[in-house]
Amino acid sequence: MLVDTAPPAAETRRTPRFGFLRSWDAAIIVALVASIIVASLTVSGFATSRNVGFLLIDVIPVLLLALPMTLIIITGEIDLSVASIAGFVSCVFGALWNAGMPMETIIPLCFVLGAVSGALNGFLVSVVGLPSLAVTIGTLALYRGLAFVVLGDQAVTSFPRAITTGLQAKIGSTGIPVWILPVILLVIIFGVALHFTGFGRSLFAIGYSVDAARFSGIGVARTKFWLFVISGAIASVVGVWWTLRYGSARGDNATGLELSVIAAVLLGGVSIFGGKGTLPGVIAGVGLLAILRNALQLASVPEDTLSMLTGGLLILAVVAPNAIAWIRSLSQKASTT
Repeated sequence: MLVDTAPPAAETRRTPRFGFLRSWDAAIIVALVASIIVASLTVSGFATSRNVGFLLIDVIPVLLLALPMTLIIITGEIDLSVASIAGFVSCVFGALWNAGMPMETIIPLCFVLGAVSGALNGFLVSVVGLPSLAVTIGTLALYRGLAFVVLGDQAVTSFPRAITTGLQAKIGSTGIPVWILPVILLVIIFGVALHFTGFGRSLFAIGYSVDAARFSGIGVARTKFWLFVISGAIASVVGVWWTLRYGSARGDNATGLELSVIAAVLLGGVSIFGGKGTLPGVIAGVGLLAILRNALQLASVPEDTLSMLTGGLLILAVVAPNAIAWIRSLSQKASTT
């Protein structure tokens, strides 16, 4: 008996050791490293400290929105309104500044506005029971419309230069923006919460099976509600950041950003059906998408082509993992027959 059972035991011990190397996350990380190497060798100006600084600054809003989006999609929901909330907050920010309100009062009010906007999504999804796809498509249009109601087609550009240039401050001569440091801290907080706490395990349980999660005592509706609140609050941070980064509050700020965020999250291995995904994979997806766009921009590729790239990667992120899982299941069935 001992001789017969020894080989499976050895195989079981080897599986966890090399399981990550066969995962989608590992493939995206490898693709990220390869894209950095290829772009550095072939694209003029890519590897300069100046370009690295601009690249990291451009990554900040996508990475911020990807953090709560990851948690929401893992539960089997989605939030398409994040960019519109950012644009709405940006316009309110500009209107309040035009009215003479001090910056230290405007910024907290904008954070509250973002959280309330996310709470509306959460209420309609978790309490009313509407599908998040339909709800957030509706609020995408609602918040973008409110943004234009607040400022119309005007733009507010009278922000203090000291603040707008301060957001581009670098760490010494490295080209790394100072403001990437609090973003990294936030990434660590979300990563610990998702992968090392009972709260994170409950998110995977909800995405895997809502009924099973309810039977196990998880407050599904409450959890989803607060995830949308967090998403709205983070979107307000992006709205404030976007306004001061570009020195302009206008109704079309952050338009289309939600597609880049969702593409990066799904490219990072988070299942659109919920219950699966890792934050390291998402970070790699954000980085890969940003590097590809940056390298192609430096190569003078038209903006329409960059939009096609985002759409193509979004399709790839949905199709490829499921195709791989289907092929693996077929191979397993073939090996057992």
